[in-house]
Amino acid sequence: MQLVEEVVIVGAGIAGLATSLGLHRLGIRSLVLESSAGLRVTGFALTTWTNAWRALDAVGVGHSLRQQHGFLDGVVASSSVVSKPGKQMSFKVKGTIGDHEVRCVRRKLLLEALEKELPDGTIRYSSKVVSIEDSGYLKLVHLADDTIIKTKVLIGGDGVNSVVARYIGFKKPAFSGRSAIRGYADFKVNHGFGSKFLLLLGKGVRSGFLPCDDTTIYWFFTYIPTDQDKELEGNPTEMKQFVLSKLGNVPDHARTCVEITELDSITSSPLRFRHPWEVLWGNISKGNVTVAGDALHPMTPDIGQGGCAALEDGVVLARCLAEALKKELNVEGKEREREEYKRVEMGLKKYAAERRWRSFELISTAYIVGAVQQSDGKIMNILRDAIVAKFLAGLLLKKADFDCGKLNIS
Repeated sequence: MQLVEEVVIVGAGIAGLATSLGLHRLGIRSLVLESSAGLRVTGFALTTWTNAWRALDAVGVGHSLRQQHGFLDGVVASSSVVSKPGKQMSFKVKGTIGDHEVRCVRRKLLLEALEKELPDGTIRYSSKVVSIEDSGYLKLVHLADDTIIKTKVLIGGDGVNSVVARYIGFKKPAFSGRSAIRGYADFKVNHGFGSKFLLLLGKGVRSGFLPCDDTTIYWFFTYIPTDQDKELEGNPTEMKQFVLSKLGNVPDHARTCVEITELDSITSSPLRFRHPWEVLWGNISKGNVTVAGDALHPMTPDIGQGGCAALEDGVVLARCLAEALKKELNVEGKEREREEYKRVEMGLKKYAAERRWRSFELISTAYIVGAVQQSDGKIMNILRDAIVAKFLAGLLLKKADFDCGKLNIS
């Protein structure tokens, strides 16, 4: 079977759905190919910083998500090695454009909010891409079920193992040397964490607890795995026991949070990132093909900007592509195909130019912050505690003080 589409997006994750919705708002249909049978909600939740809310407002779903998630008004950073009062840092400050807004959003609710606004039939589930082929000015996307889709534009939002990223020349993301165990705890009653992000720094480990609302908490635990620790993946019972054994000197309610987490609400994954110089010097677009989200800028989670940057990508990409596709053409036949291809190519180059330095900056900052926070050296730990106490909140807010712009096109 062969289909013909104007825009094909691979992956119904944050970047893919945000791009598709942005295009829809601008009057352009897209087809989203998702390999899974339904929306993928791995990771449970994500911190949505000010920049993410600007992108969510641009695509029109910010209001509904605000109703379901409470404000985070600051971070409390403590050592899990020694008993010292935590350092409190407020998020209630003004940025260059306006007040900061920080919330912890459930990934499932975010993806559902984006999906709900798309026309029926936009997402084609159980559609695994196996290869990409040139066909004149078009691309042929081959699926595992032998379907072939012709498209004028191909966008990869297919995550860290992106088929589309490999096609345009990116290497496989590198292992950072660290792994993360994540969980989602439902207390059923008020959890008692208030509205602050609790960050705990230990010897070679880092953990965090973020309220999504009054009764639920998203938590994470990052560590440097040994060969033995690799056996944890896929065994949530052992993951939970491992976290509890390594948490260190933490508040009782933080330990309780891990203890009450259901086994089907615990997951583990290695932390991968793209070398920042690949983004700076490599091809973000190639002809009528580009990438977004983790397919473009996989990063460690240490500044909480992976999903936020994916939302930015979606708005910028939709705007740049719509400008190219909606321009009037006064030619026909092969000349029209050639002109359309050139305009799409220029639109994607414009997107790449807008996102290149931003991606480089976020990947680099996340990696450095993670390396400092998760150090197991005594001298580095002393420096780390001083740095975290003074600079962490400011750094996080600085990276969030960014506006990807509206969906308006000229």
